Amino acid sequence: MGKLDTGAWVLVADSEKALLLVNEGDRKAMHLQLLQKDEQDNPPSREQGANRPGRAQDGTGPHRSALDDTDWHQLAKERFAADLADLLYKPAHQGKFDKLVIVAAPAVLGILRSAVHVTVEEKIIAEVPKNLTDQPLDEIEKRVAEALEPLDL
Repeated sequence: MGKLDTGAWVLVADSEKALLLVNEGDRKAMHLQLLQKDEQDNPPSREQGANRPGRAQDGTGPHRSALDDTDWHQLAKERFAADLADLLYKPAHQGKFDKLVIVAAPAVLGILRSAVHVTVEEKIIAEVPKNLTDQPLDEIEKRVAEALEPLDL
């Protein structure tokens, strides 16, 4: 089984829910405990947009084309992932954790990679491209251990 130091943090996230966990066990027996849980209420775009999609002039002449409406739902998902990156910065800067494992849906993981501050990035020891936010802690522990197995930490 992969090993995770006592006090290491694990972020488990998808585009609407995040669990921030800490390993209260040791390198022999991981025991993740919940530090913080964040969820966003993100209704579908049709419930968030106030106006009909606009129309644009197609150059000269009477022709007009419809414009795509803003996908508010998708924007909220991306903003949530960027907010998670900000959430990690302050405790990383204060030295509250030395190691971080990120378990996130692939799209969220991509946004997090580009949004995390270098202070947080230096503490990331593994990434797991899976959506495990609705899984029990023992399943999350198993997946984290599997991800750490090939690493020599």
